[in-house]
Amino acid sequence: MNMAKTERGWRGTPELWLDAAYGLLVEGGVEAVKVMPLADRLGLSRTSFYWHFPDREALLAGLIARWRSKNTGNLVARCEAPAAAISEAMLNLIDCWVDPELFDSRLEFAMRTWSQTDAAVATAMAEADAARVAAIAALFRRFGYDGTESDTRARTLYLTQVGYIALRSDESFDVRMARIPAYALIFSGVAPTSAEVAAFLDRHAVRSGAAAGP
Repeated sequence: MNMAKTERGWRGTPELWLDAAYGLLVEGGVEAVKVMPLADRLGLSRTSFYWHFPDREALLAGLIARWRSKNTGNLVARCEAPAAAISEAMLNLIDCWVDPELFDSRLEFAMRTWSQTDAAVATAMAEADAARVAAIAALFRRFGYDGTESDTRARTLYLTQVGYIALRSDESFDVRMARIPAYALIFSGVAPTSAEVAAFLDRHAVRSGAAAGP
């Protein structure tokens, strides 16, 4: 039941409005993120929006902050996760490409599309790309790769994933999981052990459905 109809004067919450804005962004791009469609989607009044945000630009800033925290923040965290070997570290990072709770490819695609028409978002995207590549390169350096090789491997890995997102490549969960050990080998030059692969599969065993990327 719609809470707006059961609780007189309820205006929602900032997170609720951001969730609805996220839905419009990934479905129709930034031009779809407008106050009236948001209010209609939530069953709330237009004035309720302004209880939480001074204007649409503040809402869009919230979406950018959410994207930055989720996609860049989680990617960097997975790069820094404890690992005994580079092969295990690769699987830690590849968690991002398997688990949409860690890295949201739909949001990433929407943000990259938005960045083509908004200079500020383009700057934020360039900063995110640089931070992500730097984190992946640092991961390789942590395991003894030299500077040039670390940077090259980081770019190979990251640009492969960006390509998957840009092309909106779609593959079944089973197909993706079958390719993971080979991707880890290709990106790092070291094949993951059977125990590392088993641990990776175990932590993603409950997930199913379509997936995009390595």
